[in-house]
Amino acid sequence: MILKHISILNYKNIEQAELDFSPKLNCFFGQNGMGKTNLLDAVYFLSFCKSANNSIDSQNIRHEADFFVLQGFYETGDGSPEEIYCGMKRGRKKQFKRNKKAYTRLSDHIGFMPLVMVSPTDSELIAGGSDERRKFMDVVISQYDKEYLDALIGYNKALMQRNALLKSEMPVENELFDVWEEAMAKAGKTVFDKRESFIRNFIPTFQSFYSFLSQEREKVDLAYNSHARNASLLELLQKNREKDRIMGFSLKGIHKDELDMRLNGYPIKKEGSQGQNKTYLVALKLAQFDFLKQQSNTTPLLLLDDIFDKLDALRVEQLVKLVAGDKFGQIFITDTNREHLDRILHKVAGDYKMFHVQAGKADEQDGRNGGKL
Repeated sequence: MILKHISILNYKNIEQAELDFSPKLNCFFGQNGMGKTNLLDAVYFLSFCKSANNSIDSQNIRHEADFFVLQGFYETGDGSPEEIYCGMKRGRKKQFKRNKKAYTRLSDHIGFMPLVMVSPTDSELIAGGSDERRKFMDVVISQYDKEYLDALIGYNKALMQRNALLKSEMPVENELFDVWEEAMAKAGKTVFDKRESFIRNFIPTFQSFYSFLSQEREKVDLAYNSHARNASLLELLQKNREKDRIMGFSLKGIHKDELDMRLNGYPIKKEGSQGQNKTYLVALKLAQFDFLKQQSNTTPLLLLDDIFDKLDALRVEQLVKLVAGDKFGQIFITDTNREHLDRILHKVAGDYKMFHVQAGKADEQDGRNGGKL
């Protein structure tokens, strides 16, 4: 899948932009706060029906405007054109269309334009709570497995209903709990099985990328922990019902699943340096890219936001070798340091485009000398 052109109107600090992209490498440079990340986020929005860093859609509308519009013009592997449209007015629901036909459910769009984004906010995968690590699994699996996404949506709906019963100040009949607990158990089993299968197949690829980036200076591992591994979810929910009533929420279930991230056998959250943490995160995302490519038979878009920060020279060089190779398809990179981008371009024999971003405007540069078109 290739994004050939994007049209942006009133998205975050971008008043208007019409950009044509290279099918291989697209670089954006400029000072912080100018809009580089917002450009990548617009591309992300067209794949996931939401922003990567602000889940409140109305807050993505430019301050001085009443609406935003995003349009992406793509080309599939067989050369077929695809147009994706998203528009939103303040106080109204967003509209999402494929080739001018509105989606009945936004979840039907997820996975159609597979995408992987590496950004500074990924640090929460290590430093944040378990919900961040569950989200990582959900984002990957949902892009290639519709059954997983439907089960996840069903589980979360049942969980919300059960929690509402647990908080009720009025007596609740056990039959009502039975209905939602059975729904949670059925959907939860599907989610657990698919998460476990994913992690088992994902680990070797992740370790291979980390080994390459670090030049085998450290060893890393991942482990998936879940209440569903050694017990029946339905029995767990029933057994904990009274305790959950006291707490007012569900203590057990796949919504408590965890990924144990380790460096040289120890939790990376406690042991990892900034460079090791960044390497771990980049390896996770590159493995995510590789996994999606295999599962969907479509090469995802790869978005690399401020990718070189906190990496030493050796790791940067290894990353440049990867990005400049033929393994990846269309790539979008941002950096404040023009020299980092020039190093990549020096190794890229194929097509590329360079954009200077300032105050929400992106100007295409002419050639490797950085001249404006």
